[in-house]
Amino acid sequence: MVGLVIVSHSWKIAEGVKDLALQMTPGYDSIIAAGGLADKEIGTDAMLIKDAIIKANNGDGVVILADLGSGIMSAETAIDLLEEDIPVKLADAPIVEGAIAAAVEAATGGSIDDVAAEAEDARTVNKL
Repeated sequence: MVGLVIVSHSWKIAEGVKDLALQMTPGYDSIIAAGGLADKEIGTDAMLIKDAIIKANNGDGVVILADLGSGIMSAETAIDLLEEDIPVKLADAPIVEGAIAAAVEAATGGSIDDVAAEAEDARTVNKL
């Protein structure tokens, strides 16, 4: 099953998005929040994200959703730091809607490509 990593500058946002996505996917638990710095201050940390990728990986790879530009850069650095051969995709997706769409697809057994595509498709969903 594909795992998800939620990257936010805020620990609270990452945890909240994780909790919301888990509520929508009973039985799926492969979402790891990688928000903030080690002391829960605002920021991103490539090493925390790297550890989250490793924890989220169940053998089918990991999709990462990030909130802002430097979160993307930290996620890219984390991918470069991986010593294990883990398939990872960084989704160009809204963090909340994308995480829920990705979690639903992952929970139903979607491939890493399908999970990333569902997250990215969330960009086009109208709310009204």
